[in-house]
Amino acid sequence: MSTKNYHVEGMTCENCAASVEDEINLVAGTQGVEVDVEHGRVTVTGEGFSDDQIIEAIANAGLKVSTQ
Repeated sequence: MSTKNYHVEGMTCENCAASVEDEINLVAGTQGVEVDVEHGRVTVTGEGFSDDQIIEAIANAGLKVSTQ
């Protein structure tokens, strides 16, 4: 199992966090999602998912991944 971290721009509330979590949970291979609103960080665990899939899921939630 792998763990990947993403920095999400504009994630300022629990509703944003819930949307991000819901969208990422739809990605095949993800087994866990932790969202840290205060630091704008999302941690995804699982196998067989790509960065592009996670970035797209975050975009579907109306936010975007920072390149930092």
